[in-house]
Amino acid sequence: MNNASSFNTVSVIGLGYIGLPTAAMFASRRTRVIGVDCNAKVVEMINRGQIHIVEPELDIVVHGVVSEGYLRATTKPEPADAFLIAVPTPFKEGFAPDLAFVECAARSIAPVLKRGDLVILESTSPVGTTEQVSAWLAECRPDLRFPKWGTDGPADVCVAYCPERVLPGQVVHELVSNDRVIGGLTAQCAKRAVELYRIFVQGDLHVSDARTAEMCKLSENSFRDVNIAFANELSTICHQLGIDVWRLIELANRHPRVKILQPGAGVGGHCIAVDPWFIVSSAPEQAHLICTARQVNDAKPQWVVERVMEAVAAAEAARRATESDLTVAVLGLSFKPNIDDLRESPALHIAESLSQQLRGRMVAVEPNISELSGQLAGVELLELQDALECADVIVALVAHREFDGLKAFVKPGQFLVDAVGLCR
Repeated sequence: MNNASSFNTVSVIGLGYIGLPTAAMFASRRTRVIGVDCNAKVVEMINRGQIHIVEPELDIVVHGVVSEGYLRATTKPEPADAFLIAVPTPFKEGFAPDLAFVECAARSIAPVLKRGDLVILESTSPVGTTEQVSAWLAECRPDLRFPKWGTDGPADVCVAYCPERVLPGQVVHELVSNDRVIGGLTAQCAKRAVELYRIFVQGDLHVSDARTAEMCKLSENSFRDVNIAFANELSTICHQLGIDVWRLIELANRHPRVKILQPGAGVGGHCIAVDPWFIVSSAPEQAHLICTARQVNDAKPQWVVERVMEAVAAAEAARRATESDLTVAVLGLSFKPNIDDLRESPALHIAESLSQQLRGRMVAVEPNISELSGQLAGVELLELQDALECADVIVALVAHREFDGLKAFVKPGQFLVDAVGLCR
């Protein structure tokens, strides 16, 4: 039991890239945690003290808290004092937000709620989602009073919003050290949420209302998306003009007030590639720049595919061979370096597109996963040296640490498409 808090038991709904580390952090502070996930295999792994994702240090923490009895996983919600919802929020056709997972999570915990409980939505969501969660709970539990945004009326159950602000690969550290924005549907809801997060968060806890907190998370990721779009668009312009974009950015960043980001194969992950659309869907007539940035970044993978096909054609001409005789090696499939997360990965989309278009052999290198599935099920997954040895065309899509120094291994006569500047 955590003696510094009135929360004896915390339940985390969704044990993915955010939910599991969050559950582990609460448990590491000797708070009893019930993790809930619909995937029975994930539940079984966690209860063995193992993890199903790649995240530095997390395996050690999870093994410890499970062994000590502070973390237990199950497939169905159980009574607790606080419930954190950390489930996916994808978008549907037309980039409309899909809140089906959030609604399912809210309705699943409703039967076990009691007076004095706290419900927190952590999933990145459109403005107004926290209010909708409270409404779903109220619909399921008419015997309890739930808060409404903009009022300070009494409520039996508090509801708040607190989005994560972590970098994959540094989640364990950043969950503890980063500041958090907490938006309550009422002032009392925010106060209760602050008490909960103070169990393990060492960063500052900034109190706001739920709508502002929701918009803050979306704004943070949209800001990054716009800046990445500038770099990605610059890379396509420089290619057209015969300019080395990497050298150009290096020189431009010598200006004391300029900091251009590095271009890449696109933008991936569940946050930056998705969240801006939530703002666009809420205010389509006003979100011109945010929408354009999304379109620029979404178009970059196809631009890379076109560069690869040009390299394949050049390799055909140079070797006086047909495309079926050539081998293309794709380096990296995750959405960013040194993780196993393939969600919305531009590298994965590029590889899938190439697997459909290429008539020759395609191999892939992804150090963080052990097998390929879906459209890439027939593609060979090789070690880096084996892939480089057999490749006629090398396609660098993710700057994994294992690919450092790639330039030294590219042999004369091999064609290179470097979307992330590994060989600059």
